[in-house]
Amino acid sequence: MSKRKILNIVLFVVFVLSVFSLGFFIGIGKNISSSLVNSSGNVDITKVLNLYGKSRSDKVDFNQYWDIWNKIKKNYVKQPVDDVSLFYSSLEGLVKGLNDPYSIYFPPEKAKSFVSELSGAFEGIGAEIGIRDSKLTVISPLDGSPAEKAGLKAGDTILAVDKEDVTSLSVEEVVTKIRGPKQTKVILTIERGENTQSQDIEIMRDNIDLPSIKWEDKGNGIIYLRVSFFNDNTWGEFDKAVKDIMLKSPKNIVLDLRGNPGGYLDTSVKVAAEWLTKDQGVVVSEKMNDGTTKEYKSNEGKHRFVGIPTIILVDEGTASGSEIVTGALQDYAIATVVGKTTYGKGSVQEFEILPDGSALKITIAEWYTPKNRQINKVGLEPDVVLETDMFVQKENTKGDKADDYIDKGMEKALEIINSL
Repeated sequence: MSKRKILNIVLFVVFVLSVFSLGFFIGIGKNISSSLVNSSGNVDITKVLNLYGKSRSDKVDFNQYWDIWNKIKKNYVKQPVDDVSLFYSSLEGLVKGLNDPYSIYFPPEKAKSFVSELSGAFEGIGAEIGIRDSKLTVISPLDGSPAEKAGLKAGDTILAVDKEDVTSLSVEEVVTKIRGPKQTKVILTIERGENTQSQDIEIMRDNIDLPSIKWEDKGNGIIYLRVSFFNDNTWGEFDKAVKDIMLKSPKNIVLDLRGNPGGYLDTSVKVAAEWLTKDQGVVVSEKMNDGTTKEYKSNEGKHRFVGIPTIILVDEGTASGSEIVTGALQDYAIATVVGKTTYGKGSVQEFEILPDGSALKITIAEWYTPKNRQINKVGLEPDVVLETDMFVQKENTKGDKADDYIDKGMEKALEIINSL
C-alpha cells in the first residue's frame, strides 16, 4: 500500500507522480478497506451493507443508495448482477461528484494500468490530454511519439475517437478509448484553431518508452538542454547530463520545457535548485484547503548551474512541474522565459493505493511560485512572447522530418544570447 502526491498532470496518456510520506489518510483507507475484504483479499460485498452507518451525513439519506442497489439486484433484466462491479462503479461516481477532472477513483484493474505507466513505459500514442475551456484538449504530444509523428499538436480539441463522439466523456474515459496495444490504429477526430473544419488523424499505437533528457553542445559555450517530462528516470538522467555538461564549461544554457506536462514534485524542485543557491529560498509552496502552507526550498539539488545565464523555452504544453521550474527561475530573475503562455496546471493530487488494489487520486492543494503567483488556469506569461508558431516548416519540404522545420524558439533564444 502506498500514498503519493502528484502535480498535475493533466490527465493522461502519460502520467507522472511525486512520492511523499505516508499519513493520516492511509489510516482511514486501511481501516475502511480492510472491513470490506475477505480472507482472500477480495471485496466481500456483504461487508459493505452497514458501512453507511459509519459515514452518515445529515445532508443525505444513505438509505436511498441501498434502495437503488436492491432495485437493481431485483429488477434489472440481466441477472445475476455483479455486486463488485456495482460497488466499484459507485465509488467512481462518488469521486466524479467533485467535478474535478484530476480527482479519480480507480478500480483495481484501472489502478494497475495507471501504475504501470508511472515508469514511463507503456503502449499507446504518447500524448498528454487535459481539459481546457471545458473541452478535451491535447496538452502535448511527447517527443518522438506516435502522436507527434502523426501530426497531433498541442491545443488540438478531441471530438471523437474511432468515429465515436467523446465530447461528453471524462478525460479518463477518453484516455481508455485511445490507449491500446502496439501496432493497432486509433483515429482521433480533432479541431485545430477557431472556425476550422474537423479532421481525422490516424495514429498507430506503439511502445512508449522515451528518455526524458537530451542535450546538445551548440558551440561557443551554448548548451541546449531538453527536459520532456519528470518520470521515474528523470532525475538520474538529468544528473548524468549535468555532469557531462559541466565538462564543457557552459557559458549559456537553453532549457527547453516546451510540451513538458510535469510530473514528480521532488524532481521538479531539485531541477529548479540547480540554478539556485542553497539558501536562495522557496522554489514552490503548496496551499491546502485548511489554509496551511508547505514550502519546498532550494536546499534540494546540487546547484551546479548557479550563475550561468539561461533561456527557458515554454509553450501551451508546458504544465505543472515544468511550470514550477519556470516560475521559480522567472521570479528570481535567473532565467529569461521565451515562448507562449504556459498551460496553467497548478494543483496537487495525492495518490493512494488501497488494500484491495483500487486507488484514489484526489486534489489536495494548489501551488504558488516564490512571488506567490498562482498559475492554475492562468499560466505563466513569458518575458519574451513569440507570436508565431514555435516550429515553422521550411519551403520545399514534406514536413515529415525534424529537419524540415525551423525552431523559432531556439532562434529567439540564440538571438537573445548573442545580444548579451
